[in-house]
Amino acid sequence: MTATVSPPRRRRVGWTPGRHAALALVAALVAFYLVFPLLVTIPISFNSVRRVGFPPKGFSLQWYEEFLGIGDPSGSRWLSATWLSVRIAVATSVLSTVLGGLAAIPVARASFWGKNLIQTLLLLPLVLPVIVLAVGIFLFYVPLGLLGSPAGIVFGHSVLAIPYVTLIVAATLKNFDVRLEWAAMSLGASRARTLWSVTIPLVRPGILAGALFAFLTSFDELLIALFVSGTRAVTLPRLLWDFLRTEASPVIAVVSTLLTLFSVLAVALIALVQRERR
Repeated sequence: MTATVSPPRRRRVGWTPGRHAALALVAALVAFYLVFPLLVTIPISFNSVRRVGFPPKGFSLQWYEEFLGIGDPSGSRWLSATWLSVRIAVATSVLSTVLGGLAAIPVARASFWGKNLIQTLLLLPLVLPVIVLAVGIFLFYVPLGLLGSPAGIVFGHSVLAIPYVTLIVAATLKNFDVRLEWAAMSLGASRARTLWSVTIPLVRPGILAGALFAFLTSFDELLIALFVSGTRAVTLPRLLWDFLRTEASPVIAVVSTLLTLFSVLAVALIALVQRERR
């Protein structure tokens, strides 16, 4: 008769108040490190002198008025670039959601030869340097005449946005109970009717989250816009880059502040959508 020796029990490390305080301090320092550039940029946008410097000299809203084109009969080039970026981002979001959502269905559901290769190709834009994609898109657009067109920017931004949509929608589909689809088809619904009436409504939070990520990816993108926008389709990040090279005024802080506010609101909306999905 052999005696069995049980392995020594590991001591469970307790979370003392001191350790909680240390972790909270580390988290606060990391958060401050990430937020510190915003704490500098926002006050500069209210500077009263035409100089980028911290701390700001006085308080003024003149740079927000310049951004909005108040008092300028020709309008504001900043607002024109902003509306162009919004339109491009909306078109990119719609195109990426449709293509990425369709690609996520076989990725999450089907088993076929070459699936791993297709998944790798779908996620390749996430790991490749963006400048490599921008150069490739530029060389591809030259013979097609798409340089300087909003459609060319939409197609280029979709290359970056589709992988995000595919990942999010595929993760949502993997947690989806396929018996609901079987029940619908057993009652006479076709596959297309089941997809439209059952599957899409139940995975709608994941689709919305993917669409929002695609919108943000396009709205904040610079490198592809630098290569393919030309002089006819200048987006807001492209105009901000050109302005930094020629003239550094507090208007760039205004644009940065508004972009930050917009991104924070979009992330909060994504969090609400994810909460609804859970």
